[in-house]
Amino acid sequence: MNSYKLLTPGPLTTTRTVKEEMLLDRCTWDDEYKSMTQQIRSQLLNIARANPVEYTTVLMQGSGTFAVESVLTSTIRNEDKLLIITNGAYGERIVQIADCIGLKHTEYRVSFDEQPNESDIRSILEKDPSISHIAMVHCETTTGILNPLDMISKLSIAYRKTLIIDAMSSFGGIEIDVPSLGIDYLISSANKCIQGVPGFGFIIANKEKLTACEGIARSLSLDLYDQWQGMDKDGKWRFTSPTHVVAAFSKALDELEQEGGVAARFIRYRDNNALLRERLAQLGIHAYIAPDKQSPIITTFLFPSESFSFPHFYAYTKARGFVIYPGKLTEMDTFRIGNIGDIDHKDIEQLCEIIEEYMGVGVIA
Repeated sequence: MNSYKLLTPGPLTTTRTVKEEMLLDRCTWDDEYKSMTQQIRSQLLNIARANPVEYTTVLMQGSGTFAVESVLTSTIRNEDKLLIITNGAYGERIVQIADCIGLKHTEYRVSFDEQPNESDIRSILEKDPSISHIAMVHCETTTGILNPLDMISKLSIAYRKTLIIDAMSSFGGIEIDVPSLGIDYLISSANKCIQGVPGFGFIIANKEKLTACEGIARSLSLDLYDQWQGMDKDGKWRFTSPTHVVAAFSKALDELEQEGGVAARFIRYRDNNALLRERLAQLGIHAYIAPDKQSPIITTFLFPSESFSFPHFYAYTKARGFVIYPGKLTEMDTFRIGNIGDIDHKDIEQLCEIIEEYMGVGVIA
């Protein structure tokens, strides 16, 4: 099988050393493995700048969506009401989950290229005091837009709402001080900015809030409270865990620290993203999101012309070692390029040269 650089929002390109951790088989009951689980939980709290007295980490089998559904199905009572802020497909997925499990909710939707408006949200909260929880995606990988954590944090604190943040594509790549922001549940995944592989998600949870959720869960396997209790007891997952994925993630966490932590990783991602957008703009390929709203994670680009063929473009870049991503917008033609994972300046330079060749600017080999 060929080796490609994955320029996607995850799964993404991982280091050789992270991959090598998956060559060993591990037993879920083994004390060494359970210690690894506990160490991961502690390291994630450190990244979130969260005190273990007030916060805990719960790991949950499955994709990131499993972790989101675990929070929604385990922490919101029938009498509660959830405000869901959406400007992309992943916010809309939260709406889908709420519909599926029968949560009372209201959606505040803005255009995919716009951030939510503070006065609009304040008005919604003023008019509907029955709202008890707020959910928002931090980095909407539908477009690459970065939503304002500070703003929604201040509103949730001012109106005393439980705050749920889907930080799937941002945690580990952008500094997020969970306690200072008053985030009650932050959700992310192993195969994003921490640069592990797919197989589980995790939740940084306010202990006081989570303690009050005993018995709420509408699912056995996604019961966040019970998963927490089991892990706190001895580090064991309630049901079979993805042992190879866990070991790879433990190594990825160590490598994040060796790189210089989130601050250093953010700089690498930011510089990769800036170079990518600058070089493609010179070719007439422009970003969909305005620079002041753009995340350093993934960028949505508009087709440069009506005759542009994404399947042909995709095949061209893949044949030269880079896998990119189709767009998710329905009203206009776009494609996406991610720059997280084990990707550096030279990789972005090489990709841009390939795209220049494709566009007829450079010399086609």
